[in-house]
This record gives sequence, structure tokens and C-alpha cells, in this order.
Amino acid sequence: MTDPSQAPDAPPSSAQPKHRQLKLENFLPYRLSVLSNRTSNAIAREYSERFDMTIPEWRVMAVLGRFSGLSANQVAQRTAMDKVAVSRAVAKLMDAGRIAREFDDDDRRRSVLRLSEAGYAVYDQIVPLALGFEQHLLGDIPADERALLFRLLDRLDELELRAEHYNGGADTNPG
Repeated sequence: MTDPSQAPDAPPSSAQPKHRQLKLENFLPYRLSVLSNRTSNAIAREYSERFDMTIPEWRVMAVLGRFSGLSANQVAQRTAMDKVAVSRAVAKLMDAGRIAREFDDDDRRRSVLRLSEAGYAVYDQIVPLALGFEQHLLGDIPADERALLFRLLDRLDELELRAEHYNGGADTNPG
């Protein structure tokens, strides 16, 4: 009897290497990464063409639009982006006049970032695009299922932070 999961021309299972297989289609980190990349790229096509902006630049602007007065390190923490990517995005946004760097009122050694008026002009145009995209993406998912989705995402985030702490904070992104 043949194994129906094997292609007709595949060698018998005894001839295959003795390695554990990772079924990517069932591996949560991979699935989340692919979904995140596809959705980010889909909305990014819109704002990158209209505003000449990359995904990291928009993420920095989105965070600063919601939480003004953060340091670059705080932006990196909130976005889970690499500090170098944040630094590059901040530099480009500053060059474009979309964000401003100021000294913290409480600690003059610490600089904080804020959207400039030009930054808010762009932010105020992208936010409706992003929200419209999200609405289209979620489509006809009922409100109770949307609420469940966000509760599960919050729970996964909590569990990931716990796992990251358990692993000593090692950056082992297999997704």
C-alpha cells in the first residue's frame, strides 16, 4: 500500500532522510510572519507610492502619531524593529522634515522624537488608508470573532514575551 501523502514519483519513505520535518503551513511563527509580511506589503504599496515611504518609516510615524515624545529606543521596543532599522527610518524622516528631535524636558541628555506638522499632514492621510485596509481585510468577520482574534493576539504576545524571557532574550527568529 502506498502513502497517499507522497507524490507518485517520490521514493518510498524508508529512502527518505531520517530528519524531523517542520510543516511550515502549521508552524505558528512562520504563518504569522508570512501573514504580517503580506498585509504590511499590501498597505505599503499604497503609501510608499504616494508618500515615498518605507514600512519602517511608516511604523515609526505610526508609533509617534500615537505616542509622541518617545526616544528611538522606545520606538524600537514598541515596534519590535531592529534599532538600526529604526535609526535609519528616523534619519530619513528627519531629512524629509516629517519628524523632529527634541531634548526631553526631564532629562536634557535624552532626546525624544515627535511628528512635525509635515509629518502629521502625511500621518493624517495614511491613517484612513490603513484603517480602510484593515476594515477590508477583516471583511465580514463578525465583531465577536474580531474581539476573540485580538484577545488571542494579546495572549500570544504575552506568551511570546514569557518565552523570550525564558530563552534569555536570544534573537532566534525561526519564522
